[in-house]
Amino acid sequence: MELEYLQDYWWLLIAVLGALLVFLLFVQGGQTMLFQRFAETERTMIIGSLGKKWELTFTTLVVFGGAFFASFPLFYSTSFGGAYWLWMLILFSFVLQAVSYEFRRKPGNLFGTRTYDCFLLINGCVGCILLGVAVGMMFFGAEFTVSMGNILDHGSPVISRWAPTHGLEAIACWKNLLLGVTVLMLARTLASLYMLNDIADDAFCAKLRRQTAVNGIVFVALFLAFLAVLLTQRGLTQTGPATFEWTDYKYLHNLLALWPATIAFAAGVLAVLWGIGGTMLRKSWRGGIWWAGAGTILVIIALFCYAGFNSTAYYPSLLDPQSSLSIRNSSSTKFTLTVMSWVSVIVPFVAAYIIVAWRKMDSVKVTATDSGH
Repeated sequence: MELEYLQDYWWLLIAVLGALLVFLLFVQGGQTMLFQRFAETERTMIIGSLGKKWELTFTTLVVFGGAFFASFPLFYSTSFGGAYWLWMLILFSFVLQAVSYEFRRKPGNLFGTRTYDCFLLINGCVGCILLGVAVGMMFFGAEFTVSMGNILDHGSPVISRWAPTHGLEAIACWKNLLLGVTVLMLARTLASLYMLNDIADDAFCAKLRRQTAVNGIVFVALFLAFLAVLLTQRGLTQTGPATFEWTDYKYLHNLLALWPATIAFAAGVLAVLWGIGGTMLRKSWRGGIWWAGAGTILVIIALFCYAGFNSTAYYPSLLDPQSSLSIRNSSSTKFTLTVMSWVSVIVPFVAAYIIVAWRKMDSVKVTATDSGH
């Protein structure tokens, strides 16, 4: 297999993992609803529903990071090693989530259930927004430089150098925040749809339909704003092994050139709209999560294609464009990618296991009598 084929294959695989992660953020979205005007039994049902799935989100995040590290190590060292304050905040919020689900109902816990609910709220808001900010840097750029010669510097053998704020500056970029808040509202919308499918309580489901309408409308407005910003954004085109040039309307060009991704993008958008709109219009329908979930996965895969394919720098450097990262200059060796490609053959079996486990967990609907661990 040619190296370029392997690089494309692994970028597409990472796109799939990233899409699954965004879909599974419905757990975080549901956690942000814990302090809304719901009765205590309704909060219990929220925890009972989300508590069955939170480990899948955490595991997918770890697998996503591991796949990026193995296939594109220069990105991993540049982003995770440079923007470490941003990534530490993200990981800390997920640690709070794990601790909360483990201890919120333990007998004799010192902090009380509401404290752990606050931790879940922090994870829901911080986790979604900052993950959106981290992905936003793949389109709108980051403040770093890369110099392979630094590896010979005995005093500071660091290939990548970052801005002094080490990722915090990305949070101050309004474009990144726009994507972050869009991800949060998508997660809240998917959470409403998922719980509507998983909870057997008519009164609470009526409230979830209203949540779907409110969150869905806000999400669609934010997504359209993000799309307008993205399609008018400059991007970096790789013109040689180590040369990049700024291109106006780069992602609009990618949308037009990468027609298979654009077909998936359009199908995904329509599926998400149908999942939201169908739930709002059909009072007895509870299958919106499958349409919106599948649509979300298709849209995110397409966005990753726009970020990395068509000779695009998927990690543009705002300080030095020639330090930007593409799938051609940041990947592992051909041998490493080949070996990992054989390992990736087990992915369909893992996916099948997740599907079976998911169906088993959702075979019994959550009711007001559940304890909600």
